[in-house]
Amino acid sequence: MFNFLKEKLKSAFGKITKIVNKKADEEKEKLKEELKEVHQEQKEVENKEIEIKQEEKAAEKEIKEVKKEAKEEKKAEIKEIKKEEKAIEDEKEEIREVKKGIFQKLREQFTTTKISEADFEEIFDQLELVLLENNVALEVVEKLKEDMKYRMIDRTIKRKELESEVKNALRDTLKSIVKKPFNFVDKISSGKKPFVIAFFGINGSGKTTTIAKIAHLLKKNKMKCVLAAADTFRAASIEQLEKHGAKLGIEVIKHQYGADPAAVAFDAIKHATARNLDVVLIDTAGRIHTKADLMKEMEKIIRVAKPDMKILVAEAIVGNDAVEQSRTFNEKVGIDGIILTKSDVDEKGGASISMNFVTGKPIIFLGTGQEYDELKIFDPEELIKSILG
Repeated sequence: MFNFLKEKLKSAFGKITKIVNKKADEEKEKLKEELKEVHQEQKEVENKEIEIKQEEKAAEKEIKEVKKEAKEEKKAEIKEIKKEEKAIEDEKEEIREVKKGIFQKLREQFTTTKISEADFEEIFDQLELVLLENNVALEVVEKLKEDMKYRMIDRTIKRKELESEVKNALRDTLKSIVKKPFNFVDKISSGKKPFVIAFFGINGSGKTTTIAKIAHLLKKNKMKCVLAAADTFRAASIEQLEKHGAKLGIEVIKHQYGADPAAVAFDAIKHATARNLDVVLIDTAGRIHTKADLMKEMEKIIRVAKPDMKILVAEAIVGNDAVEQSRTFNEKVGIDGIILTKSDVDEKGGASISMNFVTGKPIIFLGTGQEYDELKIFDPEELIKSILG
């Protein structure tokens, strides 16, 4: 799962390391030139020191030759030479300190690098392209950039640890974005009876099959359900739900095609109340999220059924369109959670990250196949690990 995104990120991390190493090597060459100049300056000082020592030696020799009357004059001359020697020694000490600083910088340049804002922009360009290509929404990319920028700019990082630092910054931000789901079964079992759940999503998302999987899960947890065939719009939708109901041994409440979906939901809740059932699962029409009339019909179901939980079912593989679906449905009805179908064939993974972020609601389950047991609890840690390793 998510192998495509994982490999793309791996390539981006490699490019990032090359970019930073190239900049560090350029800085290292500048330091080498600076050290060369200091060496030249040191040589000049040492030559000057030799000249002064020669002058001092000559002056001492001359003192001996001119006897007492000239000694005082020569002593003054030697005193001046000593001052020059002291100045030379001070200059040598300063050069030693400069060299020490340059050597320290060179050592640091070989082993560490400091990320400037310009460096970060170049680094993140590599990540941004990969993330957008893999269905990560623009606002998520901007959030990642903001958090990583705060964490990395002006920090000194060991060059050999650069890739892991970028990964860790990305991992920490993803952890803050991707929400851990609530315990679905516990929430229902501790809620009122009947607990009403409405499912939404466009045609082809696997919504009806997902409802059957949820019914199977609840039945395994000793909860009695009824299915509401409130999709009176799509041909064969009622028969499809009835087929699942027959396999699972769960009753389906239905009306005729073209009937009011809200009325079907109402009757299903009434039926569950009369028979002391635990859960009502409402299948709604596969509404196209851009069609206002169908969205209004969905809003009516919400007003009538007053569901305790509203779940969006979306395909992981449709990428950014799934993100837009989640955004629109959440704005219209306020979804409580998301189930992503076909996640077993999703190579990109961006949709699951983005849907979490744009709705602020968790992904509860991942659909991993057509069988009733192929419904997996969403694990944010597993998602992040599958992307970053």
